[in-house]
Amino acid sequence: MASTSSFPNPSLPTSEDHHSHRLTDQPHPDDTDTHRSLISRFASTTISRSSIRTPSPYRAADLIDREGLAWPSKGTLSRKDESPSDREARLEKLSGAMKTVLECLGEDPSREGLQKTPMRYAKALMFFTKGYEESLKDIINEAVFEEDHDEMVIVKNIDVFSLCEHHLVPFTGKINIGYIPNRRVLGLSKLARIAEMFSRRLQVQERLTKQVAVALQEILQPQGVAVTMEATHMCMVMRGVEKPGSSTVTSCMLGVFRDDPRTREEFLR
Repeated sequence: MASTSSFPNPSLPTSEDHHSHRLTDQPHPDDTDTHRSLISRFASTTISRSSIRTPSPYRAADLIDREGLAWPSKGTLSRKDESPSDREARLEKLSGAMKTVLECLGEDPSREGLQKTPMRYAKALMFFTKGYEESLKDIINEAVFEEDHDEMVIVKNIDVFSLCEHHLVPFTGKINIGYIPNRRVLGLSKLARIAEMFSRRLQVQERLTKQVAVALQEILQPQGVAVTMEATHMCMVMRGVEKPGSSTVTSCMLGVFRDDPRTREEFLR
């Protein structure tokens, strides 16, 4: 199984970076002390934050573990293997938390329209995040086939729905997946299922795009993989900057799609 370590996350600036910048940037003499003070403060903040930062999903778990789970979260296995009674207890706990949320909003959870809302939302939230429980091994289900095909395979406009992990509000959009086989192809519906599995988690669009690409690269070992996604984020529409009509585009290019501009251009057309 190939390693995914060739796609590292960008590292934060180091104190050496700042020292080099300080020697070459040459601030105005009157601003030297202030300039150095700001750099020193930023460097110390960077070191402090990096020392307490929790690992990203790429670092915290393997792409595919022994259970066939893809980048499992901390409680994924217990959630996946829990008994019906444990599942009911989980829903009751989540429902109770939602009742508290309603009370904190100034609402009356006992009024007719809200009496069953906490449990409804608990069940809905479990569905919205069902991707944590799904196994990449089960999704693929031996649908990898030997074929003498070395031209591009693209599935476009796959609808995805996810929850922004920063505000727990939806972002929705379409994802396009392409790859160039290396004598092995994957059942077309599996591409959509992989996208669905990763989107049914608490996500950010950048990570979702990359997870789909890296998973496909790991499964097929093709000549290259390309994934693009365009989505609308309710955290930018309903709150915050409040910009309806805005969309976010992300991409992840691996193999020949990264190395060959003509191949990349053919996919993006």
